[in-house]
Amino acid sequence: MVAPSGEQFVVEGGGYRAVVTEGGAGLRELEYDGRPLVEGYAEDDPASGGRGQLLLPWPNRIRDGRYGFAGRDHQLPLSEVDRGHASHGLVRWACWRPVEVSGDAIALAYRLMAQPGYPWTLDLAVRYAVSGDGLTVTVTATNRAAEPAPFAAGAHPYLRVGPGPVDTWELSVPARTALAIDDRKIPTGRVEVAGGDLDFRDGRQIGDTLLDTAYTDLDRDSDGRATVVLRGPEGGVELWMDAAHHWAQVYSADDLTPPRSALAVEPMTAPPDAFNSGDDLLSLEPGATQSLSWGVRALP
Repeated sequence: MVAPSGEQFVVEGGGYRAVVTEGGAGLRELEYDGRPLVEGYAEDDPASGGRGQLLLPWPNRIRDGRYGFAGRDHQLPLSEVDRGHASHGLVRWACWRPVEVSGDAIALAYRLMAQPGYPWTLDLAVRYAVSGDGLTVTVTATNRAAEPAPFAAGAHPYLRVGPGPVDTWELSVPARTALAIDDRKIPTGRVEVAGGDLDFRDGRQIGDTLLDTAYTDLDRDSDGRATVVLRGPEGGVELWMDAAHHWAQVYSADDLTPPRSALAVEPMTAPPDAFNSGDDLLSLEPGATQSLSWGVRALP
């Protein structure tokens, strides 16, 4: 029998243990010294709520599944049926093939073929590596089509720092602005976070704040990394993003069962509906490759 997420690849190093799946090349488990750092799912279950999945060639939503690019209009299948959007890309359920397997790293690849709604072929790869510095995830995309292709990337790990709910956990998000959204979760404009419910720059308890928020204008270190930190009864965890990631989506999982049991922190290169707004959307030239990295590390 084949598990719903396919073959399971275990990598270990520096006290970290990760389980990566053949289906979607997702992150099903991540632990440090036996302490779970993400909320995953059982091997005999499919991923739900986007848990640990890669979001390519776009993260989040495309309004009504429609967009224009290079003078042509396109219509994608509506994968988020209740809101009528195309959601989280085209590779979450695809079968990825391993191209590198070692004790502390696994790399998988997938060729996304041209199709209705996205008529470009991309070669995609992801490498998960663990060490004393934590988990590092590196994603690459190469355009194999004859024309430029729209591209954005994201991932959907749910961080945890103990048993939920998230209300008592302390969150730090180094962002100065965020997107306001309408009742279909489509952006309506940017807002300053200073002094409001969405302001987590100095770190504070999440409380009863409802979060499904795309943050940007991120403060970064000298290496260009932005870091989101979560602390709770079992210690802390941080998620870092390189300079290619201009956005961090933070989701308090109120729609999941059980609700608010973990906090999704989603590194994204572009915001929701970027295929329509063009905000931080990459036009990937024929033969060009885009590479980006993010990672997770345990804190005391």
